[in-house]
Amino acid sequence: MSAWTDPPTLRGKHVTLRPLEHDDASALVKVLTPLAGQFTTGVPTSPDDDWFARIWAETAAYRTMAFAVLDSEGAIAGTTRLMRMAKAHRRVEIGGTIYAPRVQRTGLNTEAKRMLLAHAFDTLGCHVVQLRTDWLNHRSRVAIERLGAKLDGVLRGHLMMADGHIRDSVVYSIIASEWPGVRASLDDRLARYKE
Repeated sequence: MSAWTDPPTLRGKHVTLRPLEHDDASALVKVLTPLAGQFTTGVPTSPDDDWFARIWAETAAYRTMAFAVLDSEGAIAGTTRLMRMAKAHRRVEIGGTIYAPRVQRTGLNTEAKRMLLAHAFDTLGCHVVQLRTDWLNHRSRVAIERLGAKLDGVLRGHLMMADGHIRDSVVYSIIASEWPGVRASLDDRLARYKE
């Protein structure tokens, strides 16, 4: 067992990230239901959804570390992942991030990203962390750019979404030499969030 195979529990002031469990499926479906039908975000519609099956398969293959996102009160508020994990190349992607509307635009996401980036760079020793989003998801693109990630490019016609939408994926990254500056910026932003 290693840091590349054993997902940690990461605790902060606004959020706790703990390994996603099968028993979390019902609670996740409930908090993510208001997001169903948004063309830029796929959400599970039942605990038996293939959405979960793909996460469990990727987790079993050590390609994904899926986390339940808990708010400051300990309630499930969403999910996020370290995915496309490639130990040999020291790279991961932060993705599969979906939050309940009640925690969007709070310190929760900033702190969650800060903790995942710290785990990737400081614990796993990654050289690069990628983030991707749909070209049409302007809100997500702005949030990724605010993290300090740099635009790598656009994968045109990259994915066929469940609703038939053909997604152009925007790819961003943060490299290890940029991490100290990104960390300082995130720490500054977090210091300004109220309880």
